[in-house]
Amino acid sequence: MTAPSSAPRVTPGDRRAVGLVNWAFAEISGRVTGTTAPNVFLVLGRHRRLFRGWLHFAGRLMPGGTLPRRETELVIVRVAHLRTCTYELEHHRHLAGRAGVTPAEIERVLEGPEADGWTDRERTLLAAADALVADGDLDDDAWAALRTHLDERAAVELVLLVGHYGMLATFLNTLRVEPDRPRRG
Repeated sequence: MTAPSSAPRVTPGDRRAVGLVNWAFAEISGRVTGTTAPNVFLVLGRHRRLFRGWLHFAGRLMPGGTLPRRETELVIVRVAHLRTCTYELEHHRHLAGRAGVTPAEIERVLEGPEADGWTDRERTLLAAADALVADGDLDDDAWAALRTHLDERAAVELVLLVGHYGMLATFLNTLRVEPDRPRRG
């Protein structure tokens, strides 16, 4: 079997390819994050209607979810690591830092839920992310552990958060979307 190609399979679209509104959104997002316009937006933006629907859904999970932003970022970084998604991992290292996650905590996320230093709640969220990525399910004990920390609404959101970022990792890896570059000046 040959090694997978690292060349992008779908290149980021320009203003004409993604439309003025999508392009402007991507440009503004890049300024906020200190990068060029996010390639994920410019690739997804090539399918304009799908991009806008996805953006609405994704925004309801992060940053508009009910889970604390710090915990959301811990889970996203864990999913990115488990799915070996460089784009997602690098993008969310930066966002996690803005949400109060330290570089040392990022390294602990990569080690997993059994690493020292997690609260019981954090350990439970990371273990749930591991199980959902590995099995696409939580057994009854894992669900019960999760529910000791999250109400029903937040538990539903967590399952969707992990599933969404797993799906996004598939998109990014399959299309070989290149990480965003830091913005100059």
